[in-house]
Amino acid sequence: MRADLEVAGPHGPIPVRVYEPAGPAEAVLVWAHGGGFRHGDLDMAEADMVSAELSGRANAIVFSVGYRLAVDGVRYPVPIDDVHAVWRWVTARDDLPARRALGGASAGAALAVATALRTTTPGETVPPGVELRDAPTGAGLRAAPTETGLRAAADRPDLLLLAYPFAHFPTPMLGHGRTLDSVEDMVRNYVGRISDLPPDALPGAARLDDLPPTHILLSEFDDLRPSGELLERQLREVGVPAESFVAPGTTHGHLNRPHDVPDSVDASLGFLAAALRAPRPAPRWLRREGEPRIEFGADYNPEQWPRTVWADDVQAMREAGVTIVSLGIFSWARLEPAERRYDFGWLDEVIDLLHTNGILVDLATPTASPPPWLTTKHPEILPVDRDGRTVWPGARQHWRPTSPIFREHALRLVRVIAKRYAEHPALAAWHVNNELGCHNVYDYSDDAAAAFRVWLRERYTNLDGLNTAWGTDFWSQRYGEWAQILPPRHANGPVNPTQQLDFKRFSSDALKDHYLAERRILREITPDVPVTTNFMVAGPINEMNYPDWAAEVDFVANDHYTRPGPQSRDELSFSANLCGNLIPGRPWFLMEHSTSAVNWQPVNVPKLPGELARDSLTHVAHGADGVCFFQWRQSRAGAEKFHSAMLPHAGRSSAIFEAVTDLGARLRSLSSITTFGRTPSAVAVVIDYESWWAAEQDAHPTDRLRYRDEALDWYTALLDHGVRADVVPVAADLTGYRLVVAPILHLVPAALKQRLEDYVAGGGHLVTTYFSGIVDEFDHAWLGGYPGALRDLLGIRVEEFAPLLDGQSAPLSNGAIGTLWSEHVEVTDPATKVLATYTGGGAAVTRREVGAGSAAYISTRLRPQGLLLILDDLLTPAGVTSELPPDLRGKVELAVRGPVRFLINRTADPVDLSAVAGAPETLPARGVVVLSPETRG
Repeated sequence: MRADLEVAGPHGPIPVRVYEPAGPAEAVLVWAHGGGFRHGDLDMAEADMVSAELSGRANAIVFSVGYRLAVDGVRYPVPIDDVHAVWRWVTARDDLPARRALGGASAGAALAVATALRTTTPGETVPPGVELRDAPTGAGLRAAPTETGLRAAADRPDLLLLAYPFAHFPTPMLGHGRTLDSVEDMVRNYVGRISDLPPDALPGAARLDDLPPTHILLSEFDDLRPSGELLERQLREVGVPAESFVAPGTTHGHLNRPHDVPDSVDASLGFLAAALRAPRPAPRWLRREGEPRIEFGADYNPEQWPRTVWADDVQAMREAGVTIVSLGIFSWARLEPAERRYDFGWLDEVIDLLHTNGILVDLATPTASPPPWLTTKHPEILPVDRDGRTVWPGARQHWRPTSPIFREHALRLVRVIAKRYAEHPALAAWHVNNELGCHNVYDYSDDAAAAFRVWLRERYTNLDGLNTAWGTDFWSQRYGEWAQILPPRHANGPVNPTQQLDFKRFSSDALKDHYLAERRILREITPDVPVTTNFMVAGPINEMNYPDWAAEVDFVANDHYTRPGPQSRDELSFSANLCGNLIPGRPWFLMEHSTSAVNWQPVNVPKLPGELARDSLTHVAHGADGVCFFQWRQSRAGAEKFHSAMLPHAGRSSAIFEAVTDLGARLRSLSSITTFGRTPSAVAVVIDYESWWAAEQDAHPTDRLRYRDEALDWYTALLDHGVRADVVPVAADLTGYRLVVAPILHLVPAALKQRLEDYVAGGGHLVTTYFSGIVDEFDHAWLGGYPGALRDLLGIRVEEFAPLLDGQSAPLSNGAIGTLWSEHVEVTDPATKVLATYTGGGAAVTRREVGAGSAAYISTRLRPQGLLLILDDLLTPAGVTSELPPDLRGKVELAVRGPVRFLINRTADPVDLSAVAGAPETLPARGVVVLSPETRG
């Protein structure tokens, strides 16, 4: 519905056009068109089309303001006065939705910001003369309230929507046709001069720290784009949340020319509408109806097989108990065989077939591997490695996370897919990309260099801050221009360590930003469908800071593959445990693991009998409510044809398919446990990705140190002792844990130092190890002796590290053998007790009591068997004991979900369970027993 009215303002009546949505309104927007302050009207597309679209897409009432133009002697501040008067009238009404936004395009964006800067404080009355004239009535918008019905205006809008804002003068030109003379003429016509401008005339010069969250739409080829980019940086610098979207292929004012680049205009409107729409809680789990259950399935790649196979696939899925499949992950070349030419017929058929058979779809955005036509046309999207070599097509993930061209093509495809399948009843979740960063996390291209500089400017604001943080006076590295900064490409020696650390941070953020760009579109089009991406919490993979990413997914999904070795099973449990704690109290999804052998290890051994089920159920024990494999049908061709699958080359008459079918039945029997999350334990093992990055950089005391190996050793030792432990991110709330183990906590900012001190002062028991507390967030050493930030808390001091050579060891007085590292530890506090010494002299393990708490230090690597010898000295003061009978400790892992207990056999032999009430007599080799209150009687 659209209606015209007038609002009385300080300079006379103001034309306003009102747009109402078809359904209930959830938000209000006051919108100002552009036109250089002297052109434009309510009929131009930038006013009429934009207002109508935003009203419909965001369920919003939009008030488009026909403000006075800077013609016939009208100048600043008259246009702002008009917009402000309408804003005051709108916010004074008590019959409109509570969510209220200001917005505008180009010059109108400047007016919107200026109006926001003027917004009144509570208690002010509505000025006389600001009243409604000839107000229509309609659905949801009644006639103007009486004077007594007007309420005081709000302090400020809830958000700002700015399209290609003109907020600064002078503005650097980009060479797209606009001249400085034309911009000067525009400013002179609007303000009357080009010097000593009032701060709110072009409000980039004003104080911005009280503005609300701001969403900025930019045109790609726009001479005024630097103004919008600068405004975004200014807002972020003063703590105002700000985000931007660059509409590809567009020039300034593209919303006023909707037929020039329709895809980009559609995406632009989607960006603004998604911000305007009233927030709603993000889905926490799959979109589906029915009783709770554990989902079961696999990646499904029907495009690899003839159509004649699909019906057989679905029949076998039903036999195996499959409830969900991930679909379309590597199908870009099929879905878009040429630029903007789409073929969805086959995918429509598959999704319909799955739905008919009761199988949900976790639909992927197929952006993980660009098709040949794209890399041929745009080889500049290909990554570049540290040595300057192009990463050519032939495998997968051959794209730069920071490439604007790649993102343009990827997001266009995402939008098309989301619109096509938004309402399909089979769609249960969105699966963004695939294993982001698996092969392309570190890109050293010019695109990456440019994006790295932008990231650094946001982090450090100015070059002085960066030079200080990076310590650039060392080796004459001081930077005088942002353009001088490069990624840590190949050099003839160790590259600046803080530069390396920041590049790791940036690279993780760049991939996360790509995920968020895709998610923004999916949220806009399907707000009720959860969005996730599959993490790779497994083994040595640390390039993506998953604790940081976790807040952005609706539920955690993880791909996990075991690696051979004595701690392989414990590593699986460790990773599952961490996944269950990335979003505490929420279910998570095992998106991929293998039924048997993989294809990418030097030697790919099959799983032993029982391991398929044990591995799957261990993830369930740690909170997974979905169990999926890669993949459904084992490929006949391609690099992964020897990777196992649910339906192997041998077909249904195979041990693997039998085991898969048995697992499906068992998971169905466990459906009731989905109502219970992981039950926290008394002990936490802390994981800090930034310490992991920093501790393993070059130019360190040893290159043999492996952060995760030390953390896993502690986890294994605790399992050997029969003690449950949670694996938690360093930012987790530690106050509920009696004992916290923080191995190699190398990077300790001041805030973390204080958190640990408060934890111990509150009665908590902290354990940390060698190479902890050494540097701050800039990788600068804490001075005064090691372990730096933790030195006083631990009551010790170390002057120099003493790493050990390969084959060297450091025996301890308690019989443990230290490797990798040793130190001469000086006890500096009488409250610090020595728990073990080196046989050659000096403290090796210490513990300082702090009131009811304590802080312990282990100065060498002891491996699980050595840690077992000191665990009692650490657990007993914390009041931690095993929940398992003595005979089961070390043989069985206990995991708890509410009243349900999982007993997981860590050995290759049967285990006697006669000491466990309600349990069967024997736990089979590599088996899992699940005990519920019913089974325990």
